[in-house]
Amino acid sequence: MKRFMLKCVLICGALFIGVLMGMQKANVGMVEMKGYHDDSFKSPLTIEEKGDGEVEASVLGKNISSHDLDKKNEKIKEIQAFNFFSSLGKSMANIISSITEKVIQLISSFI
Repeated sequence: MKRFMLKCVLICGALFIGVLMGMQKANVGMVEMKGYHDDSFKSPLTIEEKGDGEVEASVLGKNISSHDLDKKNEKIKEIQAFNFFSSLGKSMANIISSITEKVIQLISSFI
């Protein structure tokens, strides 16, 4: 099962990279076909390095930076602050483990 999932993830990653490469090739072809550079044809994937060493990436026109990822991570933590099923599962696990522990202690006291 692990190998299957690994293969699926690798294949999906390779296909995604292939799609991005195809979009880049199509962009270059559109510019060459038109005959001049037009700013309305933007590259689907751009990576720029700033002078202070930070790297800024843009995918399909949306800027992505590490600060955005930190904000999204905090937002996800806030959203997942209370999950009813998660808390229910944790409480059931605690109850079952305590019951099992007491049964084992009871059996070991007879032996």
